[in-house]
Amino acid sequence: MSLRCIIVPVTPYQQNCSIIKCEVTGKGAIVDPGGDIDRIERGVAQLGADIEKILITHGHMDHCAATLELSQSLGVPIEGPHREDDFWISKLPEWCEMSGFPVAQPFVPDRWLEQGDSVTVGEQVLEVYHCPGHTPGHVVFYHRERQLAIVGDVLFQGSIGRSDFPRGDHDTLVRSIRETLFPLGDDVTFLPGHGPTSTFGEERRTNPFVADSRYG
Repeated sequence: MSLRCIIVPVTPYQQNCSIIKCEVTGKGAIVDPGGDIDRIERGVAQLGADIEKILITHGHMDHCAATLELSQSLGVPIEGPHREDDFWISKLPEWCEMSGFPVAQPFVPDRWLEQGDSVTVGEQVLEVYHCPGHTPGHVVFYHRERQLAIVGDVLFQGSIGRSDFPRGDHDTLVRSIRETLFPLGDDVTFLPGHGPTSTFGEERRTNPFVADSRYG
């Protein structure tokens, strides 16, 4: 495979931080570093990746609280999420304090992402899909050759993301899943922000929130 990926669960929320590596160049990216930097660094060493950037799906603390510290220590840029999630990122210190989470500092990505953008990791290209509903600026990263999607908290095995947070919206979330993600194909494997992987086809068949049988 031209793209390798490992999952490193971090923080008490057991958030799936992904580390991806271009097998051609050895370059890599860290996706959603929510915390436990030492654990992430061990994952990077295990994969043997030369990290060139940090990618963010959305601005919730368990997905991005370690972003600024990692970016500064590694000297790499931050790409993502969509600008609408500045609402969350700018309030990281107070969300962390309210939740008893280690205090994190807000950051400004070097590049905000939009629907139709792409990001590169070495020679690998990941397509960017704006999938609001869980947060207003949530994005998904899709590697077409490997049919692999990193979906953050949009979709889970047997469930979907919460929409009761500020600026969340259930109907928008369902549309993001059914109209943006599912058309990518049943065989696409997705890495959720929490829990085990699944495929879009399996969720179309069995997920009680977004199955075809519910909306067909």
